[in-house]
Amino acid sequence: MYRSLLSLFFLSVLASPIRAADSGVIVLYHHVATDTPPSTSISPTDFRKHLDYLRDNAYTVVPLDDLLQALHEGRPVPEKAVAITFDDGYSSIYDTAFPMLQEYGFPFTLFLSTGPINDGLRNYMTWEQIEAMARSGVIIANHMVEHPYMLERDDDATDQQWLAGLRSELLQAEADIKLHTGQSHKLMAYPYGEFNKAIKDLLEEEGYWGLAQNSGAVNQSTDFLAIPRYPLASIYANLDTAITKFSSLAFNVKQLAPDTPVTSSHSPSVTLQFAPGDYKLEQINCFADSEPIPMHWVDRATGLLELNPTASYSGRRWRYICTAPAPGSNRYYWYSMQWIDPSL
Repeated sequence: MYRSLLSLFFLSVLASPIRAADSGVIVLYHHVATDTPPSTSISPTDFRKHLDYLRDNAYTVVPLDDLLQALHEGRPVPEKAVAITFDDGYSSIYDTAFPMLQEYGFPFTLFLSTGPINDGLRNYMTWEQIEAMARSGVIIANHMVEHPYMLERDDDATDQQWLAGLRSELLQAEADIKLHTGQSHKLMAYPYGEFNKAIKDLLEEEGYWGLAQNSGAVNQSTDFLAIPRYPLASIYANLDTAITKFSSLAFNVKQLAPDTPVTSSHSPSVTLQFAPGDYKLEQINCFADSEPIPMHWVDRATGLLELNPTASYSGRRWRYICTAPAPGSNRYYWYSMQWIDPSL
């Protein structure tokens, strides 16, 4: 029931005292527990601190699909709008997070990998629990069947065979979710946040929007096949760190090149186009591993920027992040670029 009530925010967003805005933030959790992998976990105590902060500091926690639809159509959303998401389907979401979110009256979305649920794996929810959440207004969306590394394939598989397998798994997960909950939102969160242009094209062909794990706020200029979310786990579960992300704003920016996050280079260059906004181009700074990236303004008048890193970055996944202060506040504009080397 609270889902329908909270949707009314979008009917009254222009009326006082809720101020209208053109961007919002999506946050991502996995486990809410102390006995699960630290890299994807937040403790119940820290999770409650996040919820307290959102409640006590004029944030509006909104349903994910309402937020995305409004931004996609260029309609205003509540100022300081935040959508809460969870990935995978772990039991702590039902046992711990769900009761807490009901207590606060906050809507949320569960991106569900259906295979572990169908197989009754330990530490995952059951369909009965997921159905109960769905009846209470929780959005249940797609996270594939077996949580695959979508960029990996059999050595002898053609591109057509690889994509056909991903398409089949995407549609099977959606069918499972619809069978048990009646929901089909055509929202898919990429497992591990990994994708390339071919996978994005597949989602677009099937009428889906894709959610990633690169950080940043969202607005109308967002790539709706690679929607950013802030993962809030491990060291990023700290409230002081989370506050900066809750309050962040979306640049009006497009990544012109390359058109995929997949790379064999560990210092890839990137070209960005910043459109006018409530920020100063000369105050934009870009970083990787907390160190500045060399920036070249090809044409500052049109916002055309090249990043040409001189450092080499390690690991399968890493990010570049660009920020700028918002005038007259302690908020920041935030945009990040995800890079993936599937060979690692």
